[in-house]
Amino acid sequence: MTDQLPATLVATAPRDSPPDERPLAIDVSNVYKVFGKRPQEVVQHLKTGRDRDDLLGLGTAAVIDVSFNVQKGEIFVVMGLSGSGKSTLIRMLNGLNPASEGSIMVLGEEVVGCSATELRERRRDKMSMVFQHFALLPHRTVVDNVAYGLESQGLPAVERQERARHWLDRVGLGEWADSLPGQLSGGMKQRVGIARAFAADTEILLMDEAFSALDPLIRREMQELLIELQGELGKTIVFITHDLNEAMFLGDRIAVMRNGRIVQVGTPNRILTDPANDYVAQFVQDVDRARILTAGDVMEPARSVVRATAGPRTALDTMRRLQVSACYVTDDRHRLLGIVRDKDMMRLVREEGTDLTERMCPVPSIVKPNQLMANLFEMVVESSLPIAVTDDDDRLLGVVPRVTLLASLANLPPATSAISIVKPPGNPASGEKGAF
Repeated sequence: MTDQLPATLVATAPRDSPPDERPLAIDVSNVYKVFGKRPQEVVQHLKTGRDRDDLLGLGTAAVIDVSFNVQKGEIFVVMGLSGSGKSTLIRMLNGLNPASEGSIMVLGEEVVGCSATELRERRRDKMSMVFQHFALLPHRTVVDNVAYGLESQGLPAVERQERARHWLDRVGLGEWADSLPGQLSGGMKQRVGIARAFAADTEILLMDEAFSALDPLIRREMQELLIELQGELGKTIVFITHDLNEAMFLGDRIAVMRNGRIVQVGTPNRILTDPANDYVAQFVQDVDRARILTAGDVMEPARSVVRATAGPRTALDTMRRLQVSACYVTDDRHRLLGIVRDKDMMRLVREEGTDLTERMCPVPSIVKPNQLMANLFEMVVESSLPIAVTDDDDRLLGVVPRVTLLASLANLPPATSAISIVKPPGNPASGEKGAF
């Protein structure tokens, strides 16, 4: 086992909100797995606070007091370094590794204590698995490998073939259907594994380091394919990886494991911005935050704001007080209308004008809260004003100042940079201004 952290971790896709309160597909409670002759004795010692390394003479504790749940339609990633227990854990979900103690509910049914026959039925009908090293049958054609699970489900041969070929087409391997696995590259073999899992049409997919044996470019293709298929089908996926990049790209939520225990569960953004302990903080310290955090994560309250019904003197007073040269203009529902500049308001005052919207200009840069920070840099180069963040009703939620983006280039942690999660102040729907 090793506890060495990777030197470079660069994630590339956002997950900016927790999943909805959907029904649970998997509910794991206080689960232990001990390999050895005296597992129950080891479990009891662990419950009293003993370290697992002190108990090696009695057995090896691979999973220790683990609890988590997975909602239906969620991609739940379990991430950890070698020896953390993540692969043992995923095999407990379908009974390949029987639990030493605890409860594992899958689609409302208990896995712990099931007979071998019951477990086989659940693997056949409810849970598919994609393995790291493909697990293809070398003497069967590609299409027969994809149809293997359907055969065990008792589907007629014609239907099996039709469904298998459909999924091979879906993953881009239709022309290889009658080839043998030995004629395929590693990436192609993994596509076959994915096709086989989706063809079985089970509600849950378990994926154990499914892409880790692939070259980086092929690995990214597989990740993108999985996201695409998941978007169409809404399966429940438990994905095991040691790669933070992969976890951040795929996961709706991530569980971080260390030495058999889960040390944090949360959305990628939460784990990145609010690590539970020093171990998790060290794990994510080199992540490129600009490719994970969104405008909604880093926006700050917009203080330089005036209502469209305000006069130019009010706008000038606001700019003078805040020492800025422009103001955002909103209507009575807090919808963003434009901006006004100090020089234009000065002219309007001299002309004894009262309607500041006469000199209002378009807002140079507007984004939605889910826009990645990495996509904002060009906007701040072209404008000296902060980037405005609005919701789907065009209400002003906040702004992203240039300094926030510059700090992200230096990869500074939230505590020492402008990067921080700020909730939108006030209630725009009620007309409350808040600390804008």
